[in-house]
Amino acid sequence: MAILRVENLFKEFDGIKAVDSLSFEVETSSICGLVGPNGSGKTTVLNLICGYLKPDKGKIFLENREIANLSPDEIARFGVGRTFQNIRLFPQITVLDNVMLGFKYEKGERFLPALFQTKKMKKEEQENLARAEEILKFTGLIEKRNELAENLSHRQRKLLELARILALEPQIFLLDEPFAGLFPETKRKMLDLLMTLKERGKTILFIEHDMNSVMGVAEKVIVLNYGKKIAEGKPEEVKNNEEVIKAYLGKPKL
Repeated sequence: MAILRVENLFKEFDGIKAVDSLSFEVETSSICGLVGPNGSGKTTVLNLICGYLKPDKGKIFLENREIANLSPDEIARFGVGRTFQNIRLFPQITVLDNVMLGFKYEKGERFLPALFQTKKMKKEEQENLARAEEILKFTGLIEKRNELAENLSHRQRKLLELARILALEPQIFLLDEPFAGLFPETKRKMLDLLMTLKERGKTILFIEHDMNSVMGVAEKVIVLNYGKKIAEGKPEEVKNNEEVIKAYLGKPKL
């Protein structure tokens, strides 16, 4: 069953077709890679799904709910979690606090419980603290929990961004180049985390320009070029597709 469905999506900027009649589905509890050369429209697709951009044409469904015209915060509340290629953290607060900000405070967000620090609110705070520490253990950042985010390395910031999304408990993770700039050891760590999330029933759609980065993790790969889908299928099938080879190398495979 598809958790995310995109139908005939179209977006144009100053006469340039960034996304051109794109349709695809992402199955529940799967990992799907959206790949293509730089400038192929991948990030625009994520921005359309998340509500940062509005499509000129087309529809986007999350579990049969049309979300194309909703605001980013509404889409997030319906279960879409997003990371960015340019990492967006709160640099001057701790790693732990960055994760804590991702939680929904059902009781604490109301005025009176927040004002009087009720027992229910304190209990919720303790529960969220325990959850945050579990997430940091999962991502390998527990020893950095009291470190300011600005002091983390690039790889640690990538892991912290994933940790913050985990705090939201989304139905689907949208990851913008999660492997970019990572050394092989950290890339393997990220791959292992994504596979574990899938085993726990999570759904992941990630974008990437490096075809090799998707081969060991994605069950399905969708390839874009100049905003159009040129291939879709299993990684090995897509990698040997002549249109894909031409898009990446500029000539067909001999």
